[in-house]
Amino acid sequence: MSFFFHTDKINFKLQDTSLYKAWLKRIIAGYYKSPGTINFIFTSNDELLKINKVYLNHNYYTDVITFNFNRDDLIEGDIYISIDQVRINANLYSQNFTTELERIMVHGILHLIGFDDKEAQDKIVMTNEENRALKLLQGIKDEN
Repeated sequence: MSFFFHTDKINFKLQDTSLYKAWLKRIIAGYYKSPGTINFIFTSNDELLKINKVYLNHNYYTDVITFNFNRDDLIEGDIYISIDQVRINANLYSQNFTTELERIMVHGILHLIGFDDKEAQDKIVMTNEENRALKLLQGIKDEN
């Protein structure tokens, strides 16, 4: 099990990586899966737009793109997150930056686990799972 946190063409450093690793590991285990190598790549809106155009043929900004490399119940992949878009979302949803970033991080993990959010009902399920994961994280923070 390996979680890695990278930056690409932005000035950003994720704090408390050991906390996030413990949290994400518990989330994955809660779905009876095992974490393999999972890379979080924090980047800019422009860089994520390029990825969106090249790999998904979409011409719009997004907050997260997940590349799934799972093998059976071993969860592996690359999760690209636009720090610019996380800031925009935080303002839009009256959320603090850290909470919005945590939501986007778990959103990527949930995609790797197998959740989708293309249809309205799927979005509701995804949001409920995100909220459950954020409560778990708050519990872990309270323990420390």
